[in-house]
Amino acid sequence: MFLHSGFSRFTLTLLLGCTALSEAACAHGVAGNRFFPATLATDDPFVADELSLPTLYQRRTRDAEGLQILRTSVSVDFSKRLTTNLGVGLGTTYRWLRPDDGRVQNGFDNSSANLKYQFYQDGEHETILSVGIDWEIGGSGAKRINAESFGTITPRAFFGKGFGDLPDAIRYLRPLALTGSAGLAVPTRSSTTTFGMGGDPSTERHAKIVQLGFAVEYSLPYLQSFVRDVGWRAPFSHIIPLVEVSVQKPFGRDRGPTTGTINPGVVIPGKTMQFGIEAVIPINGRNGSRTGVLMQLHFFLDDLFPTSVGRPLFVN
Repeated sequence: MFLHSGFSRFTLTLLLGCTALSEAACAHGVAGNRFFPATLATDDPFVADELSLPTLYQRRTRDAEGLQILRTSVSVDFSKRLTTNLGVGLGTTYRWLRPDDGRVQNGFDNSSANLKYQFYQDGEHETILSVGIDWEIGGSGAKRINAESFGTITPRAFFGKGFGDLPDAIRYLRPLALTGSAGLAVPTRSSTTTFGMGGDPSTERHAKIVQLGFAVEYSLPYLQSFVRDVGWRAPFSHIIPLVEVSVQKPFGRDRGPTTGTINPGVVIPGKTMQFGIEAVIPINGRNGSRTGVLMQLHFFLDDLFPTSVGRPLFVN
């Protein structure tokens, strides 16, 4: 289990490896001159052939009874283009839960699948718009880590906007970009009834949840190539600092508190892969106040295997 020092060693290994591979990014997530990196905590607006292997997460949280739990997970996500603008994705996560007063519980969480359609792309204004739907497959995970027995369907809208079209007077803002998504998570079951040791029923209601996320990015590669060459060399010339914000809000009669995180970090894209690392800072103390860490090694399959695995299954 990769806790504390092991987590740090793995981070350093990935960082050094990605630094060695850093080059100008190819056609993955591009609108005009803008390269949109794959973000770690919020959904991407583009359709592509990509593989996140692995995404690592660790943070200490607090459950509804106030118990502190160290949560660690390893995720794998795969996306595949069916056509140039239509793609599907699959994901799975293995979790470790370490409560302060108990033994470690571990197992697979529910798997997920998604469908995304990119319906608009404007190179001149560095804009991408997409819609999609996510499906958390209920009952596919382990009960011992509290994987839900019901599924969740989440329709989403996505956007990406680069600011390369700003006037020359504020040209140093041109490397900025904004991506984000908005979705409504709808459980396939409105409530679940369980029975205690004495046979007494207990009903848990499942709320619909509004999910909002966005990322603010400042691309140093864009600064160097399209605004001004300020003389920075690798690896600094390849770094994209960013801040991601992810917020969830249950609503309706089963509404609950707002939760979410703010994730400052960096992405280092290369020709065929990228490395990203972020701090995970809760927006409030609803589920714990401790800062965590999120990191990811992400492969651009459309650049790695442009004539085979990285091609759309069907050509438009």
